[in-house]
Amino acid sequence: MAPDLPGLGIVERGAVAARDGRIVHAGPESALPAALLKGAEVIDCEGRWITPGLVDCHTHLVYAGDRAAEFEQRLAGATYEEIARAGGGIVSSVRAVREAGEDELVRQSLPRLDALLAEGVTTVEVKSGYGLALEPEVRCLRAARRLGQERAVTVQTTFLGAHALPAEANGDKDAYIAEVAEKMLPAIAALGLADAVDGFCEGIAFSPAQIERVFEAARRHGLPVKLHADQLSNLHGAALAARYHALSADHLEHTDEEGAQAMAAAGTVAVILPGAFYFIRETRKPPVELFRRHGVPMAVATDANPGTSPLTSPLLAMNMAATLFGMTVEECLKGVTREAARALGLQEETGTLEPGKRADLAVWDIERPAELVYRIGFNPLFARVWRGQ
Repeated sequence: MAPDLPGLGIVERGAVAARDGRIVHAGPESALPAALLKGAEVIDCEGRWITPGLVDCHTHLVYAGDRAAEFEQRLAGATYEEIARAGGGIVSSVRAVREAGEDELVRQSLPRLDALLAEGVTTVEVKSGYGLALEPEVRCLRAARRLGQERAVTVQTTFLGAHALPAEANGDKDAYIAEVAEKMLPAIAALGLADAVDGFCEGIAFSPAQIERVFEAARRHGLPVKLHADQLSNLHGAALAARYHALSADHLEHTDEEGAQAMAAAGTVAVILPGAFYFIRETRKPPVELFRRHGVPMAVATDANPGTSPLTSPLLAMNMAATLFGMTVEECLKGVTREAARALGLQEETGTLEPGKRADLAVWDIERPAELVYRIGFNPLFARVWRGQ
């Protein structure tokens, strides 16, 4: 998966060697230095395929309850916007999260994390955004960090205070954004609970000007930004994200050429989220061909969340990205490894099999890499290795 190699950088009869949780060799077995074998534990994978451990770079994994009732409403004809304006949507998850303690949030979230790990995930991003006040947002971020203590996985946390407007804001988005930018974000930064800051730029959420206030606050506190952009309409969120050199812009169904060009120039990753597109029955596809033409790196993620993408399968996310959006096998596989790591600012740490990077691996019972994208409801994971273990 190394950037300077053609295609996937496939190595036949390969070997990976690790020391102290870091890769020290990845390449042909014939090129493995004899010195590395002295006293080493040797594991014969018997011809199976080894890829980088998968990276799920966009999840809302920490939440309480579910929104199956809204699923029924949508099947009966209600739109995402109608459900949100009637007090459902994100706000209904907020109520459940505020009523749950940290231990309960961890307890409910662990099975979702376990489902990701069972498909080879070694790094996962977890957003807050269901607290919408300082104390419950802190609780969610603490719960997310605890997931990384309970399981052998790297957890990146993202503060998503600008996710929705809480009921107590009485419709005053500007006042709430001021609270996010001037009180919540500085407090969370001081506690060291966030690796990045995100926002939802959309008509039913926050305007570009309001998101800019949050991004300016993130900049003051030295935190990188990400953005839910152009999902339901084109508010030029992709271009806004690029102006702030965002790690990623996510969803992007309505992104235009100007937005794609801006992302390419800024090195902002396009995170493709087919689970949400499928689940809320969208018809506007993200402009994959535009991203290709302008050289925008594309990641693929589950968007695991209770309301619009209750998906905990990166393998299915890849299949959806291929079948619904026309992404190639190569794009999908890089999208859950190298480019997903880039979307988290972790490209120097994981996402490819290269010396110096973490020994995060997935070992698969497959005949060829395309099987990881082609199959539906089938998990060929043989073993998962996190930091050499």
